[in-house]
Amino acid sequence: MARLLLIEDDLTIRTPLVRALRERGHAVAAASTAMTGLRDALDDRPDLVVLDLGLPDLDGRELLRMLRAVSAVPVIVATARDDEREIIRVLDAGADDYVVKPFTAAQLDARVRAVLRRGPAGPAGEDPTMVVGGLRIDPRSRQVSLDGEPVELTPREFDLLRHLATRAGEVVTKRELLTEVWQIPYGGADKTVDVHLSWLRRKLGESAQQPRYLHTVRGVGVRLVSPGAGG
Repeated sequence: MARLLLIEDDLTIRTPLVRALRERGHAVAAASTAMTGLRDALDDRPDLVVLDLGLPDLDGRELLRMLRAVSAVPVIVATARDDEREIIRVLDAGADDYVVKPFTAAQLDARVRAVLRRGPAGPAGEDPTMVVGGLRIDPRSRQVSLDGEPVELTPREFDLLRHLATRAGEVVTKRELLTEVWQIPYGGADKTVDVHLSWLRRKLGESAQQPRYLHTVRGVGVRLVSPGAGG
C-alpha cells in the first residue's frame, strides 16, 4: 500500500479520484491548495504526490520547484495542459511523470505503480555503485559524483543516467529510454529525451558537440562510455 497525496482543487475530480485510488489499495490524503499541499507533503512524508498544475493560490509548476528544493518525493503531475513544451518544462522542473486530463483512475494507478517501482533503491542484488570512468553512481543513495565532486541531479536525470550506466558501452535507443525511464511504452516525444540528455550533459560538464561520457549515435540513440573509450 502506497501513501499518496493528491493536490487538486477541483472537488468533482478530487473526490472520485481519492475514492478510486483508495479502492485500489492506496492510502490517500488530499489538499485543495498549493500551500496546504506543500505543508502536508513536508509533514506527512507521502510515498508519492499527484500534483495538479491549475491551483488557486499558486501555479503547480512553482509548487513543484518549491517541493523539489526540500524533498525528493516522487511527483506525478496531472494536467490539462498537453502542449509538449509545457510538459518538458514540468519534467525539467523535477516531475517524475505526468498524465494529461482527462484520465482514468486505472491509468493514474498504473503510473503510480510504475514510478514507485523505480524507487530509491535498486533491485535486490544490484551492485551499490556503478563506475564509468570518473563517474560513480550509487543507486541506493541516488547520489552521483564526477571525479570526486558531487553532481546534483533531478530524480529523472538520475534515472536516465542510471539506466545508461546499466548498459554502459552499448547504444541505447530513445524508444528504450522512453519505455524504461519514462514508463511510456506506447509512444512519446523524442524531444523529451533530448532535453533531459542536454541537461545531463551540462551537469557532467560536456556538450553534444564535445562529448566525454554521453555520445550520440545519430539516428539510433546514445552511449555512456568512459572518456577515451570512443564515441
